[in-house]
Amino acid sequence: MTELINRPEYLNQLIQHRDVDLVKIVTGIRRCGKSSLLDLYHQYLSDSGVPDANIIHMNLESLRYRNITTYLSFYDYVSERIPKRGKTYLIFDELQAVEHWEKAIESFRLDFDVDIYITGSNAYLLSTEFSTLLSGRYVEIRMLPLSFKEFLAFYEFAPSVTTEEKFQRYLQFGGMPILREYQFNEARSNQALEGIYSTVVLRDILQRNNQVDQRILQKIMLFLCSNIGSITSPNNIGNVLSHEGDIQQGNRKNVAGKTVDKYISMLRSAFIFFSVGRYDVKGKQLLKTLGKNYIIDMGFRNMLLGYRDADRGHIIENIVFLELIRRDYRVYIGKVGETEIDFVAEKPDDKLYIQVTESMQSPETRDRELKPLRMIPDNYEKIVLSMDRNYINSYDGIKSLNLIDWLLS
Repeated sequence: MTELINRPEYLNQLIQHRDVDLVKIVTGIRRCGKSSLLDLYHQYLSDSGVPDANIIHMNLESLRYRNITTYLSFYDYVSERIPKRGKTYLIFDELQAVEHWEKAIESFRLDFDVDIYITGSNAYLLSTEFSTLLSGRYVEIRMLPLSFKEFLAFYEFAPSVTTEEKFQRYLQFGGMPILREYQFNEARSNQALEGIYSTVVLRDILQRNNQVDQRILQKIMLFLCSNIGSITSPNNIGNVLSHEGDIQQGNRKNVAGKTVDKYISMLRSAFIFFSVGRYDVKGKQLLKTLGKNYIIDMGFRNMLLGYRDADRGHIIENIVFLELIRRDYRVYIGKVGETEIDFVAEKPDDKLYIQVTESMQSPETRDRELKPLRMIPDNYEKIVLSMDRNYINSYDGIKSLNLIDWLLS
């Protein structure tokens, strides 16, 4: 049993939801730490005095449960083991292995005094049948790979390594927890990431969608990785790929675009990519066309494309996007007139406008980054994040912050 490393942000969320009558669902890409989180939570329950008999913890991808494939066998197996007295904590890992599992979960809620926690590695877990059956009775906790703050806690560095150097490692290797075993050995790390990536593609995408052409999926994945932070639409990706002969355009309009759209939504369902819509700041409305796509973890992108320093602007933009999601913001790309704002981030009681750039040193860049922020008519906080460390920390009320400081704040 490897030593468990605490991820307090997520553990505290589970603790805050303890004994609330909602099913707690932890979602996220494979190997981002969901099972370890449930182990940590199990440990927390034991430490807080819950008897072992009142914790039923199963990982359904284990062969021990190979006969449990339907919701009926699942229900029978678990209900026989629920004690008569006291509340029982049901912890189910990789529940997508059981067909119609949601029927059993709903039945446990009705028939017993239980508190239920589940994980799954693909968004089909929250697909329509399930949402309908449990509507309003579950809470989703979205788990991401390590933030930079967590990365610093996970790894041990020599005292001489600067924070900037550590950040460089983070940009290159990403935040998948398993890589800790390889201590920044690039070849071994890439093998591990390749293994996770193949599993996600084979198990979470191809197994569920039998019409998928693996070659086209790979092409679209590479296209999205190369164009992180660029505005794209399924139609322009479709045009590029049909131009290269990868997708047949056919006589009907937008066949390629529709294919691409379907594939991107599969990548989203396996938690590899996020698609972000555009928001017209002045007209206060979401725009239907053209969004951006961001990858769940830089390690995968660098494994697929090779790490190139030239892309740092887009890479740091992706990292800011993930951090905003971690901080519970809803994120959009902003549009003001003809100009773009990298991120409009909203919470019910808060809004941020953020520009991300490698450096603000040159006057042209400064003007380009500040211009859209200056055009916004409201008084919410406006920030430019860059790698600069300089004495200027505000331009007419627009904050200029160092990206690393912001990530660690």
